[in-house]
Amino acid sequence: MLLIDAGNSRIKWSLVDADGAAIAGGALEHERESAKSDAADPALAAWSALPRPDSAWISNVAGAAAQARIDRMIDARWPALPRTVVRAKAAQCGVTNRYAEPGKLGSDRWAGLIGARAAFPGENVLIATFGTATTLEALRADGVFTGGLIAPGWSLMMQSLGSHTAQLPTLDAAAARRALGHAEAAPRSRFATDTAAALSAGCLLAQASLIERAWRDLRADWQADVRLVLGGGAANEIAGALAVPHTRHDSLVLAGLALIARESAAHRTN
Repeated sequence: MLLIDAGNSRIKWSLVDADGAAIAGGALEHERESAKSDAADPALAAWSALPRPDSAWISNVAGAAAQARIDRMIDARWPALPRTVVRAKAAQCGVTNRYAEPGKLGSDRWAGLIGARAAFPGENVLIATFGTATTLEALRADGVFTGGLIAPGWSLMMQSLGSHTAQLPTLDAAAARRALGHAEAAPRSRFATDTAAALSAGCLLAQASLIERAWRDLRADWQADVRLVLGGGAANEIAGALAVPHTRHDSLVLAGLALIARESAAHRTN
């Protein structure tokens, strides 16, 4: 099966066998407007030596342009390959969706919940994913998703400050990492002595504080231990700022897509 996780920052993919074991995988940046007519898509080179999958399973929260590109890539390499664009449901793969309108939950968050349920069976889990947005999902040990939180991601926080203030720079994640690296070469302190490091560290601590507060509140609400699971592009930096225990898992969405595909195949054969 070909599994595709199209987020707002990039597209991750994996080819897995019938048992869900990875055969190959990779990630692609979203194409620029000027490149849409370019037939030499990087994915085609990555997929050129791969065997034809039986089907493709897609989580896409990046919009119509991303879906059109995914369809072009698949059709160029494997014409007429059956594909399914995943949507959140009221219940699937042992997870119950408590959203007021279950279908409104993002497909990436839904697949990630299913992946987390399988990765950490019988545990209460708080999933923190750091992409363009920072998302939190609260999953009980019995498989019930009780709700979540959405906040601007680390990069988006910094970009917003740079765009809406006259004297602050607009930093991307790479520039912020450089600024933090320079600051850490000096005596250790959260209080920076230059603007770029101050902006980077301030937004980083805002992310960490949100996660820690949510984790502590959830433990208090449920009167039970909760495993904090981190993933996404900024997870390394935010993990370094956290003062609470956590587990890293960067493939929950792809793992969830594999489980959705396997359950769907089982239903078809029964």
